[in-house]
Parts: sequence; C-alpha cells; structure tokens
Amino acid sequence: MVGSRQRIEQDLAALEETLTGLNLEFRSTYEDYLTALGQAVRKQLILACYHLCTQVTPDAFLKLSFNERQKMQHSVRLLAAISQEKLRSLATKEDPSADVEEDEDLEEYDELAEYENREEDDNIDDDRDIEEQEDSIIHYQYPAINQELPANSPETLARWQRTIEKAIFNIIKQLSRDINRLLQQSGILSNQLPEQVLEAAYQAESSGESVAGPPHLLNIIIETGSSSESKSLRETRGSTTIQITAIKLRLSEIEFADVATSTYRQQIRNLSVRLNTLGRDYQKKRRELAVVEAESAWRSSWLED
Repeated sequence: MVGSRQRIEQDLAALEETLTGLNLEFRSTYEDYLTALGQAVRKQLILACYHLCTQVTPDAFLKLSFNERQKMQHSVRLLAAISQEKLRSLATKEDPSADVEEDEDLEEYDELAEYENREEDDNIDDDRDIEEQEDSIIHYQYPAINQELPANSPETLARWQRTIEKAIFNIIKQLSRDINRLLQQSGILSNQLPEQVLEAAYQAESSGESVAGPPHLLNIIIETGSSSESKSLRETRGSTTIQITAIKLRLSEIEFADVATSTYRQQIRNLSVRLNTLGRDYQKKRRELAVVEAESAWRSSWLED
C-alpha cells in the first residue's frame, strides 16, 4: 500500500512538472498572440472607421472642418492605441479581469474627456461572443471563482486562460462602444439615436434583418413599434424601419483577416488540447491518491469488537 501511494505521488509530481512547462508555453504564446492581436485591432478599427466615413456616411464626414476631421481621426488612433496596450499587457497580469473595469487611462487625455463619466459596463460577460471561441478554451469543469486552488494545477491554469479570454472580448467590445460614442459626438453617426437603441442593436444583432457589408460594421434594420401589438394593428398604423450603422469589432473577423493572430490562435488551441489531457490525468491521479489515503485512514481507525 505504501508503495502504491509513493507511485501515485511520483506520477503526480511528474504531471506537475509537465504542467509547469505547459504554463510557461501558455503565457509565452498568449503574449505573442496578444501583441499581434493589438496590432490587428488597431489596423482593422482604423479601416472600419475609414470605410464608414468615406463609403457609408461621406456627406456627414465632409461636413466636418479640416480641424474637426483631424481631431476625430486623432481620437480614433488614441482609442486604438490604448486598447492595443491593454491587450498586450494582459498576458503578464495574474488578474487580467481588472482590465475589463472602467478605463481610467482615458482620463489622461483631454481630447477624450467625454469618456471619463461613461457608465460602467455591468454585463462584462458576453456569452454569445465567448461561444465563438469555445473550441480554443479547455472544456473540463471550471472551479468556482472563489475556490482556493493550488498555484500549480490544471484548474488554476484553466481559470487564468478563461479570464484572459473574457478580458479580450470585453476590451474589444468596450472599444467598439467608445468608437461609436466618438463618431456620434463628431456627427458621423446620428447623435439623435438613443444610446439604448444602439446598445440593443449591438447586443442583439441577430434579432433584426442584417445587411451585408464590410467587416466590423454593424448594419441592421429594425422595425419600430411595440412587439405587443398585433400584426394587423401594426399594419393598420403603419410600421417604420430604421437602419442602424455602427462599428462592431468581432474577434473572429479580426483573426480571420490577420495571419499572425490566426496562427497564434491555432497554437493556443493545440495547447488547450494538451491541457485537457493533462487535466484529466491529474484529476485521475488525485482521485487514486484520495482512495489510497481513505483506505489507510479507515484501517487506522478500525477496531475489532
């Protein structure tokens, strides 16, 4: 029995050594991925804004003075640079979730003062977007967020990766919202469109009639009127449709259009497969050790009548 326990403990030590190396590979690969992703986000955001201003709303853009255009373009570059740095720094932080809270960095820039008082995003978990990358995140049971875990365990690494992925999606989502506010304040997008309507369109893109367009542009047609009204009543009163155009950065499109980020994403998938296998082996050995320890404890406390 002692020999069996020693063997299991040796197996666990070997798995933990493998996990240490895998942890380093994960962090190195995410660091490269996030650096490439930040560059791709900056490039594709600027291209989306260019297309919106020159192809979708050229009249509104031409109404701006030269100085107004320069100021708006500078703010676009600034927002892109801030998000690029936030993405790049995620891999070196033990708690990447801190970067999905209110963006205090914006307070340093007078040009973007209008963003200082924006409402905090309470719904930081975009399940629809997260599902798009489920195949790149490990699949065994995630521990409760407040559960204490060993520093070197598959569950700890799984939690770290999950937090990284959530932070990526939320940084990109917040950048889209900030850009749309900027475009509204600059007169490129209608500032008479209530923000809650724009937000509803952003969150429920699939609920309306989508209009084909270039990447990262939300182009959707919404029918106005109460959904509680009968179809005949809406037909009698007449219905109004509005077309909403805005920026919506999508991680899947960013990766598809950029070779570097798609390559690193595939490496992350491969690492996740290895972590899945290691996690199952680790849990199996922990179970075997618990059984051996329980059997030993039973014998030590058993007294014959």
